[in-house]
Amino acid sequence: MPKFLRARPLQDEAEAKKVHQLARARHAPADWIERARIITLSWDGLGVPAIAAEIGCHEKKVRRWLHRFNADGLDGLGDRPGVGRKRRITEEQRSAIIALARSAPPGHLVRDAAGELSAADEDKPAEWTLDTLTQAAQEAGIEVRRSQVRRILLAEGVRWRRTRSWVTSRDREFAPKGRPSWSSTPPRRRAPR
Repeated sequence: MPKFLRARPLQDEAEAKKVHQLARARHAPADWIERARIITLSWDGLGVPAIAAEIGCHEKKVRRWLHRFNADGLDGLGDRPGVGRKRRITEEQRSAIIALARSAPPGHLVRDAAGELSAADEDKPAEWTLDTLTQAAQEAGIEVRRSQVRRILLAEGVRWRRTRSWVTSRDREFAPKGRPSWSSTPPRRRAPR
């Protein structure tokens, strides 16, 4: 005959009060509320299949949380440390990528004291792009991909794109280079007032 799994009896009134409050809470984490409901339904006398049907989950989930509560009490309802996917790069590597993006590229032209333009390394890029940042990070020994660099910089609010300046002039003879970007779209005519 199978053994029926139940939540252990109450140890004190404070524990019972916390579990019941958590089961009725509206502004607590949803997973904690669900786990506390599993415990309270078990205290009400329901078995594992009935609790699973009431909550709308699998019986294995109910058994897992009853076992955890019986072993660790209220602390057993929380997630254990180390849950989830581990980061691929360390925080130091992440900081190095951000510092790299904020630094001047090695091929960036700088005026020296004599007024001459020169770069630290003329073969290196003059501006940072995602590809050049990724390559520089990999040369520094950080195993990272372009998409990871992009996510890191977006999360930190670091700009890696070059700001573009648009030239306009009041001179009537000024002619912009190239064709306008709106050549395929005819201009809208304004209605007379």
